[in-house]
Amino acid sequence: MEVIETKIDTGSEEYKKNFNSMKALVDDLRAELKKARDDRSEKARKRIEEVGKLPVQKRLDLLLDKNTPFLEIGALAAKDMYDGKVYGAGSIAGIGIVEGREIFVHANDPMIKGGTIYPMGVKKSLRSQRIVMENRLPMIYLIDSGGAFLPLQSEIFPDYDDGGRVFYNQAMTSKMGIPQIASVMGLCTAGGAYIPAMSDDVVHVKGTGAIFLGGPPLVLAATGEEVTADELGGAELHCMESGVSDYYAEDDAHAMAIVRSIVKNLPENKKYPLSMKDPDPPLYDPAEIYGIVSRDLKTPYDVREVIARIVDRSEFLEFKELYGPTLVCGWAYIHGYPVGILGNNGILFSNSALKATQFIQLCDKRKIPLVFLQNINGYIIGREYERIGITKDGHKMVNAVSTATVPKFTVIIGASFGAGNYGMCGRAYSPRFLWNWPNAEIGVMGGEQAADVLVTVKNDQNKRLGLPPLTDDEVKAIKVPIIAAAKKEGDAYYSTANLWDDGIIDPASTRDVLGLSISAALNAPIRDDAYGYGIFRM
Repeated sequence: MEVIETKIDTGSEEYKKNFNSMKALVDDLRAELKKARDDRSEKARKRIEEVGKLPVQKRLDLLLDKNTPFLEIGALAAKDMYDGKVYGAGSIAGIGIVEGREIFVHANDPMIKGGTIYPMGVKKSLRSQRIVMENRLPMIYLIDSGGAFLPLQSEIFPDYDDGGRVFYNQAMTSKMGIPQIASVMGLCTAGGAYIPAMSDDVVHVKGTGAIFLGGPPLVLAATGEEVTADELGGAELHCMESGVSDYYAEDDAHAMAIVRSIVKNLPENKKYPLSMKDPDPPLYDPAEIYGIVSRDLKTPYDVREVIARIVDRSEFLEFKELYGPTLVCGWAYIHGYPVGILGNNGILFSNSALKATQFIQLCDKRKIPLVFLQNINGYIIGREYERIGITKDGHKMVNAVSTATVPKFTVIIGASFGAGNYGMCGRAYSPRFLWNWPNAEIGVMGGEQAADVLVTVKNDQNKRLGLPPLTDDEVKAIKVPIIAAAKKEGDAYYSTANLWDDGIIDPASTRDVLGLSISAALNAPIRDDAYGYGIFRM
């Protein structure tokens, strides 16, 4: 493979301005992540201390192997939703190492509304389970939740992708032979009681852990029976009488030690064997990405410069370099893992779509994971391009992305508009993981473009009705709210709050995040029996 020779002048004014702009975005990101991790009321802190519980972060510290990475999912889920304080949608979730093995952990945070589950909390749970099933990762639940947030029950309970789906997924996960371990460390009520009941192993903390379908207030109202939470569903009852729980823990620390022992005792799961190389860092500093990426998404830059700061030794074997140049395709290694990379260098034309289709097919045949670096305004439009078949050529690319069976990983490094989001493996196309940079913008189209379209449509209507064109004030009245809405709803934080991605990441960490993502994906077979493609329209 050839080394990518950088053309970036790190001393130029343009580079410095770009660098400072991205650094400011990354500083804001770090501040938001710190707030989500640490902003808890003193009342909540005292409450869990009084009953002998540990904060969720301390629980994770005891569970996970020391000095190992943790790939957090949905850290800023539900940002600015509800009252603005349901951080991370009420939980911490991600992939970590326990006894040398990659696992997925989902932990309620009892200092956020007592662990109460909001609609976005359900969505985060379902996303966690999807990751577990796709990547065959053992699942650990650290349960400490007061149950559903009842004022929003209609958004939590009844639908296909609401709370009941959690237990359906547990049943399917069990059917797939994926281990599920539950540690009951606080309340585990109503439907939530099925989480430990449907797990393989249940650890139950005495005094604080309580499993029941209906809590003491409901029991009193329904039957007139007065009973404490511990009497109704405590560790003694479920470990000694009902048999719901399997392991009796004295406290949170003891529970984490038991969970670690359970994981250590699991059968070995060998990873899928890719043809790996010894990992080496890029030749260039990944932080230089800050100065490479333009401050304005409309200003182009060469995606090869980003690739050079992500891949091992900055080596890249480019595929069809002279054909379809607005899409860069090629092979490289990331932390020793072979990957096929697709990166945007402009709008997608027929030839770039055809190149992508062939490249994806090659990677799929060779069982090489795919990485999409998405900075795309869409596919080219216009009469001449329709005449030569942009619709059917774009369809080929979308078809190949949809039906590829190798693991796919997407990083939105800039714009993500229209069908370009589809062709470059947006969320709807099931990448194993999708990450955003803090400068990312997502939408059907840009705000200015959308506003211009609506003005044109209105003027066309007026013309048909014999009315005059819109005045400047009328144009402004249409455009201003459209542009404002697009800016708000296309923002990276809006995306991550709604769990359209798995998290916003520091661009300088992209290489490490992708390495951890690929490693996790290799716990599953790289291909199932559904190999092949649909019909490509000729």
